[in-house]
Amino acid sequence: MSGNPAPARALELSPLDAPEKLGDFTATRRMLPVALLAVAIGVASGYVARALIELINLFTNIFFFQKFSFTPSSPAAHHLGPLVIAVPVVGALLIGLIARYGSERIRGHGIPEALEAILIRGSRVEPKLAILKPISSAISIGSGGPFGAEGPIIMTGGAVGSLVAQAFHLTNAERKTLLVAGAAGGMTATFGSPLAAIMLAIELLLFELKPRSVVPVALSCVAAATTRQFLFPPGALFQVPEHTAYVGLPQLLGCVFSGAVAGLIAIAMTGSVYLFEDLFQERLEKRLHWMWWPALAGIGIGVGGYFAPRALGVGYESIAELLQGALPLGATLLLIAVKWGIWSFSLGSGTSGGVLAPLLMMGAGVGALEAGILPEASRGFWPLISMAAVFGGTMRSPITAVMFALEVTHDYNALLPLVAAVIVAHSVTVLGLRRSILTEKVSRRGYHVTREYAIDPLEVLFVRDVMRVGAVAAETSGESPLVAFPDETLRTVTHRMAQHGKTEATVIEPGSAGPLLGSLTLSDVLGARRRHLEEETRRERVLPLHALVFWKPARR
Repeated sequence: MSGNPAPARALELSPLDAPEKLGDFTATRRMLPVALLAVAIGVASGYVARALIELINLFTNIFFFQKFSFTPSSPAAHHLGPLVIAVPVVGALLIGLIARYGSERIRGHGIPEALEAILIRGSRVEPKLAILKPISSAISIGSGGPFGAEGPIIMTGGAVGSLVAQAFHLTNAERKTLLVAGAAGGMTATFGSPLAAIMLAIELLLFELKPRSVVPVALSCVAAATTRQFLFPPGALFQVPEHTAYVGLPQLLGCVFSGAVAGLIAIAMTGSVYLFEDLFQERLEKRLHWMWWPALAGIGIGVGGYFAPRALGVGYESIAELLQGALPLGATLLLIAVKWGIWSFSLGSGTSGGVLAPLLMMGAGVGALEAGILPEASRGFWPLISMAAVFGGTMRSPITAVMFALEVTHDYNALLPLVAAVIVAHSVTVLGLRRSILTEKVSRRGYHVTREYAIDPLEVLFVRDVMRVGAVAAETSGESPLVAFPDETLRTVTHRMAQHGKTEATVIEPGSAGPLLGSLTLSDVLGARRRHLEEETRRERVLPLHALVFWKPARR
């Protein structure tokens, strides 16, 4: 719409109507006190991680060796014989009791529960969860549950961050930042992987890429990694043979193949977990209280562990053997089959435990099997590649997977093949699976999680680009008008509309008063959205094919 500008009119401007100063980032000085709190949370997360590891050691010794000791031990070394079948059942019964009479939120992987706290509870975590989650997880893993400690540590660290945040006068966004700072700090302290933890936060937990959140989370990881040096042995978590820096074309093609297989396995593993969850829900919900479901799964764990003791517990020592190429193929095949079966069955029952360590074990095992058919490489090369690819494909966090594999092995020569395999695995799962193993849990509770970050078109278009020149907002009649300025972004004005409860704005020059230049309505803003949709969907050939012919034979 066009026409002569409306006559100048004095307008009273509130502080909310002040023009926004544009810049690359929207961070304010509020980031600094949040970052200081995040550092303290990172230090605390290191001690939380150590405490959970000690609890797992204690319960492992109690359940499998009948001694009160914090010495690291593996369930695979037990001498219980057939009695081992009863051990996971006892542990699962305890978990069911804690879940029913303590907090139902101890059930699950850990990361989906952190996502749920962020999405629907204002990043508020119950104080008792910070105690019950690590205890229940330690009982679950210590009694032979085929889970990892990372999920419970992430959730417990997140609970610590949330509790600290709730003690201060903070916004929802700041509480979320501190919850994630605790979660990432816990992962850092457990694995010695600060970069992977930062990327996991960005790819999965923060739902944004802004300095106000990334800076505190990163500083928390630095603090947790520094604290880890005083609490855990130095060096890489998994020692691997030295791999050559040169990777030939046959090996790279092998990485593509390994990544594709890993993607298919990630789809199958995700499906198996939720297949068992559906079976428990459909067959037992009206017949048996859910607190007894983990005990039923415990029977399966015990039977599987009787035939394949390596499948019990976290299994870091088995992962290390696979990465060293030291486990026989028969034992590897049995380990994969049993671990996959008891892990998906028990996780589907709703018990407490993480998914990362099982993914690492099964991925490394698949790589060990692939080593017999893929191009020749150094010992342990294919288990490492497949381990990262299964992790990246299942968690839908490819950059995290690459960083994690490098940090837990210190094998930086494997960077290029890792990127190739993980990206292929990620591509397969993105095209073949609507939700990851983590976000499917959140989706089943009635919430939607998007994993894509993109520039909002309202961030880059200005009022002057879509305003109606010369028109006056209809809402100015009889009331104080909402104002906008031609050099403001549409995002800024739509936020102002929401704050004032308006759907139109009068456009003026900056200042306390000025000539009315035009108006902006929500319909105009939607027009900007339509322009963006058209750019996303319209296909056209910009350069005609005949223009690509740079030389034509001269006519005779």
